[in-house]
Amino acid sequence: MAKVSDMYDVTWEEMRDKMRKWREENYRNSEQIVEVGEELIHEYAAKLGDDIWIIYEQVMIAALDCSRDDLALFCLQELRRQFPGSHRVKRLTGMRFEAMERYDDAIQLYDRILQEDSTNTAARKRKIAIRKAQGKNAEAIRELNEYLEQFVGDQEAWHELAELYINEHDYAKAAFCLEELMMTNPHNHLYCQQFAEVKYTQGGLENLELSRKYFAQALKLNNRNMRALFGLYMSASHIASNSKASAKMKKDNMKYAGWAANQINRAYQVLLPNEESWVDTAERVFSALAP
Repeated sequence: MAKVSDMYDVTWEEMRDKMRKWREENYRNSEQIVEVGEELIHEYAAKLGDDIWIIYEQVMIAALDCSRDDLALFCLQELRRQFPGSHRVKRLTGMRFEAMERYDDAIQLYDRILQEDSTNTAARKRKIAIRKAQGKNAEAIRELNEYLEQFVGDQEAWHELAELYINEHDYAKAAFCLEELMMTNPHNHLYCQQFAEVKYTQGGLENLELSRKYFAQALKLNNRNMRALFGLYMSASHIASNSKASAKMKKDNMKYAGWAANQINRAYQVLLPNEESWVDTAERVFSALAP
């Protein structure tokens, strides 16, 4: 197989810097990481200095994603030799067990880590990930709630819990989790959008009004958020046709829906200038679905 350095005419320093950039920016481009990292660790290990250890970890995780257990095991063995007894390396061992679907072994290993260090958040999160992989959402929810009692500021955990509640159709609790996230991240348009979607799904006039407001807020924070724009159109349209809405509410929401439809049409025409308008397309689809 041709070497990356030969195919793309790059030096080992450039390959090392690319790996660092992918780490720092949290890219999950596992196939590329394996391709570049495998050559680095086999051909240039002696030149990498202390960088070699973080690259071994990076390549191992990517190798698990790509079902390259041979490469993952090689990296793990090198890390074990250098850092015997390390909780971080033990966690990597547990992740390999997970990739092999040896979930009981992984959980036992994470439990041993937690016995030695009860504050090890990574091990606790891996246990929760296993519950999800096994389809045991109720257990994952219970463990996440217990985790958040100790680490209330973990935004990733709050979002994970919201997703689990959504999967379980417990929208009230999902909304609570997303409210927690919006309190600490008021400028995150995606949290506003997801909260609006949950409220829209819950239904009822009050929830629809809240949904429309948060779709609008998501658009205010990011006017390129097309999902929020569609959400604004749908929520305003439903309010305008709701029998419990007042005449003024219906009038206002018809105006909001009309504005959103015009914005969608403009975006649609930029992307597909020769196609019929979005509204015409939507009307045909809805007519076809009507009983």
